[in-house]
Amino acid sequence: MRVVVTGATGNVGTSVLRSLSGEPAVDEVIAVARRVPGRDLEGADFVRADITSDDLTRVFAGAGAVVHLAWLIQPGRDESVTRRVNVDGSRRVFQAVVAAGVPALVHASSVGAYSRGPKDRRVDEGWPTHGIPTSFYSRHKAEVERLLDRLEAEHPALRVVRMRPGLIFKREAATEIRRLFAGPLLPRALLRASLVPLFPDVAGLRFQAVHSDDVGEAYRAAVSSDRAGAFNIAAEPVIGPQELAGMVGARRLRMSPRIVRAAADVTYRLRLQPAEPGWVDMGLGVPLMSTERAREELGWSPRRTAVEAIRELVDGMREGADDRTAPLARSTSGPGRIREFVTGVGGR
Repeated sequence: MRVVVTGATGNVGTSVLRSLSGEPAVDEVIAVARRVPGRDLEGADFVRADITSDDLTRVFAGAGAVVHLAWLIQPGRDESVTRRVNVDGSRRVFQAVVAAGVPALVHASSVGAYSRGPKDRRVDEGWPTHGIPTSFYSRHKAEVERLLDRLEAEHPALRVVRMRPGLIFKREAATEIRRLFAGPLLPRALLRASLVPLFPDVAGLRFQAVHSDDVGEAYRAAVSSDRAGAFNIAAEPVIGPQELAGMVGARRLRMSPRIVRAAADVTYRLRLQPAEPGWVDMGLGVPLMSTERAREELGWSPRRTAVEAIRELVDGMREGADDRTAPLARSTSGPGRIREFVTGVGGR
């Protein structure tokens, strides 16, 4: 089977390629991205293409499955740019899948697609996917879910899979994640446990995480199976203030969600960090997910715990870890992170 992966050079894409390279049912992988990587991509053939403008039908021709991962998180200050890729680009991908006669589409949705939900129990894939309105990321994920609803209704023979992972981490993605969410002003030294005496204990701060390589395995299982529908993907345990404080040996300090949200808003407006405050709303609002369906129907289970994934990320951020692809490379930030400052800390 020939598999085409869009957004193949990012955090998840590089892990998906690695997993597909070991799948006997897959004999060819096409890695699609806008920028040429600085290394070979796990045996995949690279095709340079932009999902917002290039002829995707030609790229998808002959594929047994398309894995759609391409997505923008920045620039958070210009939603017209992110929406053009996330929503309009996804629409073009789906149209090209149909035009090329591809029988299976595996799409990267997210826990962020879910509507506000409980933190004291797990929800399955039937929970509403209308997103968190104050988060552009969540709005875009929810809007693409509606595109998929329409796609399934109009093309019932097409196998559509929606992967909904929690937060996804690995060491090689450390520089990218620091750049996207913390910005250029975060010093590596501050990530040492001895320098974090207190950690905010925020009511409702409970989330799920998973290692990127485990997510790659979930995509491999979805590609090689005959299953359709949505699959929640996350590792144990659920992460909250107690777990986070324990990782750095800090004492917990009770803090109101309003204070945390206000601090995120002020620092964003002052361009001290690039993550717009809707990310706080989403983190506090989305439900905890049950992963029972993925375990039973895909035979998937994570090899690493959520704590291990987060520790690997933090260690990587402290060391400045990266990878030789444009989204993950340190060179994207420039010397002294100058390119991050020049773009206005999330501005372009």
